Amino acid sequence: MPRIRTRAFAALLAAVATAAALTACSPATDGADADLPEVAADAFPVTVEHAYGETTISEQPKRVVSVGYTEQDTLWALGVKPVGVTDWYGDYDFASWPWADDARGDSEPEVLTTSDGLDFEAIALLEPDLIIGTNAGMTEEDFDRLSEIAPTVAHSGDYSMYFEPWDVQTLQIGKAVGLEDEAQELVDGIEEQFADAAAAHPEFSGTPAVFLQNAIYDGSAIAYQDGLSTDFLTDLGFTIPADIDAYAPEDESGGQAYIPVENLDVLNAADVLIWGTEKEEDVTALEGEAFVTALRAMQSGSVVYTDGVTAGAIYFTSPLSLPYVLDALVPALSDAVAGNGPARTAE
Repeated sequence: MPRIRTRAFAALLAAVATAAALTACSPATDGADADLPEVAADAFPVTVEHAYGETTISEQPKRVVSVGYTEQDTLWALGVKPVGVTDWYGDYDFASWPWADDARGDSEPEVLTTSDGLDFEAIALLEPDLIIGTNAGMTEEDFDRLSEIAPTVAHSGDYSMYFEPWDVQTLQIGKAVGLEDEAQELVDGIEEQFADAAAAHPEFSGTPAVFLQNAIYDGSAIAYQDGLSTDFLTDLGFTIPADIDAYAPEDESGGQAYIPVENLDVLNAADVLIWGTEKEEDVTALEGEAFVTALRAMQSGSVVYTDGVTAGAIYFTSPLSLPYVLDALVPALSDAVAGNGPARTAE
């Protein structure tokens, strides 16, 4: 929605404060105050550094709101039940994808949207005592306005405003909610799972692979360069051919390469192709493209087609989605490396 004016925003905050005072004897019934995870006695106050300075959280937060695309997964993984979450895509109830449902449990957070930017009114009405926005593309202006509502934690500032490394976000969020040690254990456990999978599949080591989006868009395939979006492959031992970098924007590193269909033979540098397909129609369309089917990996059966949930799990790259990626993708990757494809993941 359009940004509200400062005066109106101040009035809104006053109204929220008044409502909170009037209902102090009637606590919220959404379960936010119940079943809080146990934290160390000295966990608070805690100060978290981020791109716009530092934020101090004086006591264990009871009403956490997540304003970014994927932070709800990290909170749920740590046992924190946010009262507000933000929907990215997928249209799942409570912005909870299948891999997150068990961790979410019976909590039913309010779902926010960002179609017109951060919805400051809706956030304020949730009466948060902590706002998490490590994957929100938060500007300093956004941070200042959110901080008028509640202590706010932004991205670290060491990477981009969106999709910082999942482990960086996990540790930052863990510190903010008083679960720093638990967050580190979570990171270590997932890294161990990837290391175990890599050790169990030595055929992955050094094998060049390319991960692509689900379709040809405007005459180009969209492939992911070596970087955060392909860590799920390189952590398993695969390599990402640098040949595709020639088709990436000059100012972009570790992002996306836009390869015109007439130049798709650059993908012959990969022994394995992973297409982030989301439905059967995606596969049909790709296999109807002559430039696609002519690729060496396609001809040899060294290809993986994902289902929609697995594709989403790759894009989320969260503490809850990454184990799902391993379970769904590793068997298919093994088949593709052996040339037994096309291999498919299944929901």
